[in-house]
Amino acid sequence: LLDGRVVKTPMKAVLRMPTASLARAIVVEWEAQNTHINPAFMPLTRFANTAIDRATAERLSVLNDFTKYTGNDLVCYRADRPPDLVALQKKHWDSVVRLIELRLDAKVSVTSQLVHVEQPENLIRAATASAAALDPWLLTALYNLTTLLGSAFIAVLLAEEALSADDAWAAANVDEDYQISQWGLDHEAAQRREYRRAEFDGLVRFLNLVRAA
Repeated sequence: LLDGRVVKTPMKAVLRMPTASLARAIVVEWEAQNTHINPAFMPLTRFANTAIDRATAERLSVLNDFTKYTGNDLVCYRADRPPDLVALQKKHWDSVVRLIELRLDAKVSVTSQLVHVEQPENLIRAATASAAALDPWLLTALYNLTTLLGSAFIAVLLAEEALSADDAWAAANVDEDYQISQWGLDHEAAQRREYRRAEFDGLVRFLNLVRAA
């Protein structure tokens, strides 16, 4: 409630939470607002709105978008040089591929060529089915993590607690971290990275609160 009235989403649905833990955290976000409401400082409310307005009302569209990522996943496209970047990708991405293959019982196609590589149909079906089995709240976390990280596979493993948040972030940022190690980070790039990290941390927190009793 806000001033005794039920809070609504942008699409005028009731802002009702699946867990008390998430509800309490969102209350804290609202209480931190002063004379003006700033959505930039209310990530949990934003994700909750998405879960209700999009992952529920537009569920099929969200699943279709997720499916597109499974066919073009970040970890499937490797560099062939320089050797230290190749080694970094192998270190972080080979384990992701192995875990996904085990969880989805399907092979992942990997390439170092500058061309699209087709993924097996059973892999895409299995990944989509795993997303379709989620409730709107977990699907919201999974989809937003996928778009933020550029990898459906990393997002799936993080959502299923098969990969830690730090390992997921490191795997998703191998290329950028390598470039930073070579050339440094300018102010604008640092700001973008800081925003992405804050969004990532917010999604991980949202995911944990949705799971909480």
